[in-house]
Amino acid sequence: MVFAQVERTPRGPLVWLATATPRLTGAIPPTAQVLLGIVSVQIGAALAKHLFASAGATGVVALRLVFAAAVLLLIWRPSLRVDRRTLAVVVGYGVVLAAMNTLFYLALDRIPLGVAVTVEFLGPLTLALAGSRRWLDALWALLAGAGVVLLARGGEGDVSVVGLLLALGAGLCWAGYILLGAALGRASADGTGLALAMGVAGLVVLPIGALDAGAGLLSPTVLLVGLGVALMSSVIPYSLELEALRKIPPRVFGVLMSLEPAVAAIAGLVVLREALAPYQWVAICCVVAASAGATRYARSSDA
Repeated sequence: MVFAQVERTPRGPLVWLATATPRLTGAIPPTAQVLLGIVSVQIGAALAKHLFASAGATGVVALRLVFAAAVLLLIWRPSLRVDRRTLAVVVGYGVVLAAMNTLFYLALDRIPLGVAVTVEFLGPLTLALAGSRRWLDALWALLAGAGVVLLARGGEGDVSVVGLLLALGAGLCWAGYILLGAALGRASADGTGLALAMGVAGLVVLPIGALDAGAGLLSPTVLLVGLGVALMSSVIPYSLELEALRKIPPRVFGVLMSLEPAVAAIAGLVVLREALAPYQWVAICCVVAASAGATRYARSSDA
């Protein structure tokens, strides 16, 4: 997304977040910024899973999206007067964002964090490989498929099929999120479009989350941790990744992002005590290798 200078600038109590982040992160190498963003996302997901017993999966989704929307709306203060085409993109992006997060958290309620992220990662990987006729890309697809087969195998440590299907649905929404994100970037020159779309996502999920969590959603502890989830899963990684993309090629960024399933598995082990079977670690490595390979050896025109 290209950010153009416009008359509407970030104001209010969160102006520091919008303007100071590049200065604060400028001394950090861009590769470290990407890795820090990945770690932040996965720790945020682990914190979210801790809240499921108190607020339910959809309740936590509602907290994350509503708080993230509040932060972005306070920063950008977007105008609600948009043309119909932009409105359609904003609403579509927001609905897909809501569906992606809801399906992922419902999956996370049933399967380990590392498994959920690995299966979800198949969405953008499939999008990256779609339409390719190169034998090398077929190899990456087969490697990723082998990883999925390993994750879905039965036996000791059996993984919920429903959880896998929910994670796969989240991955499909992730692919749609990427496509709509490009359209949103063309429709809005700054963060106003993202702020509006996040607001739509929050409005979509809030009634569902409120019904699921009930009064538990208003607990001070739940609200505080929910704010932390929103910051760690949305605001912080978005800022770090945006700054990193200014300094490194998209292909390098994509290879680094391929580490996300492995980082998720480690976060699940350390924070949630979710120990995975050896074959599950092999499966995660298969998907990581497939994603890294597909990104690293992508056609130069796609870089």
